Amino acid sequence: MKFFTRVSMLTLILVASVSTLTAFASPARRSPVVEVVEKVGPSVVNIRTEQIVRRRSSPFFGFGDSLFDDFFRGFGETRVYKTQSLGSGVLIDPKGYVLTNAHVIEQASKIFVALDGEQKEREATLVGADEQLDIAVIRVAGEGPFLAIEMARSDDLILGETVVAIGNPLGLGNSVTTGVVSSPHRRVPMGEGFVGHFIQTDALINPGNSGGPLLNIDGDLIGINTAIASQAQGIGFSIPIDMAKRVVNDLITFGQARIPYLGIMPGNVNQALVRSRGVGGVLVTEVEDGSPATVAGIEIADVILSIDGMTVESPREMRQLLGSYTPDSEIELEILRGVEVLKRSVPLQPLPDQYGLLYSSRVFGLEVADGLEGVLISRVVPDSYAEKARIRVGDRISEIAGQETATVAAYEDVMVRHLGEIPLSFLVIRDNRGYYISLP
Repeated sequence: MKFFTRVSMLTLILVASVSTLTAFASPARRSPVVEVVEKVGPSVVNIRTEQIVRRRSSPFFGFGDSLFDDFFRGFGETRVYKTQSLGSGVLIDPKGYVLTNAHVIEQASKIFVALDGEQKEREATLVGADEQLDIAVIRVAGEGPFLAIEMARSDDLILGETVVAIGNPLGLGNSVTTGVVSSPHRRVPMGEGFVGHFIQTDALINPGNSGGPLLNIDGDLIGINTAIASQAQGIGFSIPIDMAKRVVNDLITFGQARIPYLGIMPGNVNQALVRSRGVGGVLVTEVEDGSPATVAGIEIADVILSIDGMTVESPREMRQLLGSYTPDSEIELEILRGVEVLKRSVPLQPLPDQYGLLYSSRVFGLEVADGLEGVLISRVVPDSYAEKARIRVGDRISEIAGQETATVAAYEDVMVRHLGEIPLSFLVIRDNRGYYISLP
């Protein structure tokens, strides 16, 4: 007992000594980075999630024959597994709202948050997420107020300025890395035609630090760190805070980001233009009457080169970038008309009612209705892409672009999130057989 008492006393003396040394550290050691960490560190949280995974095992598993495994897996026992993942986040509101990456809380059945200075985790709930932007907002349970920081801006970043990345990957304390801005705006191919728009730094970002804040030397929140695959070492990517904060209010209010309405049909430019300019763009193939594009003077055959200075080179990239804006935003389009480069300010609007269903009919020739087993084709527009693909009235649409469409509401939601994406893949069910059909 005396031994443990002596050890305890020694521990207290050591802790007191360390605290005293920290308090009386040389002023020269209190660098701007130290001040940033002291200012923002208490607002950085650890996020731990639990996911429930159900798998049906094969009774022949382990016999070394994958054919047996595959065939008999459907007859095996369903097993339930509980998996965990870790990430970081940052408090952005005294009410307990935390900004993080969508992939950090993806498919989570439970979310737990470890706050600075608290020994016990708190539960949290998902408020809203935007998988395309990889942004999510969760809310910490329990009494506040919580020590939060404000979202600043990322449109004034200086090439080479110092940045600080903070995370809390294990819930044991903050992890800090520093670097400089290598590119204030970097286009990064993400696969399947998607392109991410990031702040590129040389601050190391580990997977457990995903969702943590990127800060300038004044301690301003300028980005959300994300651990994405990269071939090169020593490169970090962060989601610009300007993109994140445009949709945060929507996530808190509506649980998802509202889709803005521009009112054009985008298409691919010809390769001759790409070769002559060195970059592509998005061809305007149709302008809808009364749309924001019409009001702004956008014309058929215009080529959209950029949105707010961010280059767009395909309809998918344009749709993805527009998705980072809300219907009350105003954007500046740079367009090519003939040989002249013009700029047009466009106030975006909310999508018209049932726009996804109207789009489905006008572009693909499909009109749908709710049925007993899901979404059924109620009409095929004559001479449409759907008719040419031999889709029939009574066929069932089970998926669009790999996303389930169990109801007309879900069908419309998926449709509006793929506006301008051509070709688009449909899973058509007829006589209990499924067919993947790309339109057009």
